[in-house]
Amino acid sequence: MPATTTILLFALATFLLTVSPGPGVLYVTARSLAQGRRAGFASMFGIEFGEVVWIAAAATGVAALLSASAAALDALRLGGAAYLVYLGIQRWRQVGAIQTPQPARIGRIFLQGVVTQLLNPKVAVFFVAFLPQFLDPAHAIPPQVIVLGIVYVAVAIAVDTTYVLTAAAVSRRFMRSRVAQVRTGRVAAATYVALGLAAAASGFKRP
Repeated sequence: MPATTTILLFALATFLLTVSPGPGVLYVTARSLAQGRRAGFASMFGIEFGEVVWIAAAATGVAALLSASAAALDALRLGGAAYLVYLGIQRWRQVGAIQTPQPARIGRIFLQGVVTQLLNPKVAVFFVAFLPQFLDPAHAIPPQVIVLGIVYVAVAIAVDTTYVLTAAAVSRRFMRSRVAQVRTGRVAAATYVALGLAAAASGFKRP
């Protein structure tokens, strides 16, 4: 069991990570703007499920293996970048080709959230390089990862819920016109592509 001070510091680090704009926040916000709270929460739960997979990987040592392999980290980074660019292109095509956008199915939104977070370079760096700094090697690692993982998910849910509710409220108020829908869709698409290109251009910073 990590010390109380360690848990509090980790919670603060998690808050700073999750509150800052990134692929996960962008995906949740874009879905909430486009389809409201229901889709926003579906995307959020997909994001959180992807984070649970990362936590499990850290607990079982997969994250440590990734940390030791520069090639594996590069592959993960480039895969995440490609997926973000793909989402951006798909979003742009939908804006230009569909006059009345059809809502995506909840299951598809959830799965896209999972993939987005599994390939999220920011989350990868956090669990591969940053999380180990909060672990005490003198004690069993998996229980510590599980406790810190619960803290991480709790903080992430609180932050993402705020993004969902805020974006959904904005959507109900400002997204009734076709012009607003097109502009927002294009901004979201361009942001996806920009994040993907930035992820591809930047490498992982090792501690």
